[in-house]
Amino acid sequence: MFPLTSLARVAGGIAAAVVAVAGCGGGTTQYEPFVPDRVIAFGDEATALTTDAPSGRNYSINAFGGDDTPEDTSDDVIDCTLQPNWVQSLASAYGFVFAECNPDNVTELKAVNRAAAGARVAEVAAQVEAQAAAGGFGPRDIAALMVGVNDVVELYGRFDGSNEAALIAEAHERGAQAGRVVNRLVELGAKVVVANIPDLYYTPFAVKEEAAFPGGGRASLLSRLSQAFNERLGVTLFPDGRYVALVQTDQRVMAMALAPSAFGLGNVTEAACATLPPDCTTKTLVSGASASSYLWAGDVLLAPVGQSQIASLAISRAQRNPF
Repeated sequence: MFPLTSLARVAGGIAAAVVAVAGCGGGTTQYEPFVPDRVIAFGDEATALTTDAPSGRNYSINAFGGDDTPEDTSDDVIDCTLQPNWVQSLASAYGFVFAECNPDNVTELKAVNRAAAGARVAEVAAQVEAQAAAGGFGPRDIAALMVGVNDVVELYGRFDGSNEAALIAEAHERGAQAGRVVNRLVELGAKVVVANIPDLYYTPFAVKEEAAFPGGGRASLLSRLSQAFNERLGVTLFPDGRYVALVQTDQRVMAMALAPSAFGLGNVTEAACATLPPDCTTKTLVSGASASSYLWAGDVLLAPVGQSQIASLAISRAQRNPF
C-alpha cells in the first residue's frame, strides 16, 4: 500500500469526514416528508443493474438466496435483493422495485433504471434525454444520479507527464457538464438526489498505479482529478434544496478509508472480487475477502458496505430535503 501523503492531509481528511456525517444538501426543516411517485436512476456501474440473465445483478458483490448450501451448489441462485446497490436501497425505502430485480413480480413498477456500465457524463446526459422522450418526469419523481468515475479514469489515462493542467481543466468541464445534467433534470420537473464521486486516491486502482509508477505521485493525480470534477459539479448545481439534494460520496468514502474499524471494515485498499463485476459473487472473492469486510469490490467499484453507506446518505437527503 502507498503512504497517505502527510499527517496533515490525514488529519484534515478525518475532520472533513466528520463534517460529512453531519451532511449537506438542504438545511431546511420540513414537517411533511416528501413521498415520491417514482425513483428514476441514471449513471454508471455504481447505479446500473444487469438485464441479461440472471437479471438484477449489480456491479458490486452479488449474493445468493436461502438455498445457498455448501453441500449442494446446483440450485444456488443469485438473489438480487440481497446486498443491493445504492439506488435499489433508495427505491426500497419507498417500497419501490426495479424491473431488473423484481422477484415478487410486482406489476406496478415505480422505479426505473437507465444507468449503464461504462457511462460517462455524456452518456448520462443521453440517458436523461431518453427518459424525457419516453414520458418524462412528474413533479413527485426523484431522479437519482451518480456519474464521473469513468470520466476521471479516462482523463487519467491521457496523462503523459506534462499535461496535468489540461486534464484538470477537462475534469472541471466534465464536472460542470454533470451539474448541467442535474439542472436539466430540475428543468424537466424532477427532484434530484445526486451523488458526487469518491476520491479515487483511496481506490485499489490508485494503489496499483502507485506500484506501476513508483514515485510518480499517481494516486495524488487521481485525487486532484477527482476533486476537480466534484468541485465544479458542486458549484454548477442549482443551489436550492427544494430541487436538489447532494450526497457527498467523497467524504463518506474518505471516512471509511481513514477509519475503517468504525465501519467494520478490515481492508480498504484491495479489491475483493476475483471475478469482475457484475459476475462477482460471494463465491468468487479473493482469498480471505468477504462482502462485509472490504470497502472495494473492484478497482473503482464499491463493495456492499460502501454502497450501503451511500444509500443511507441518499435516503437521508431525500427525506430531509424540502422537496
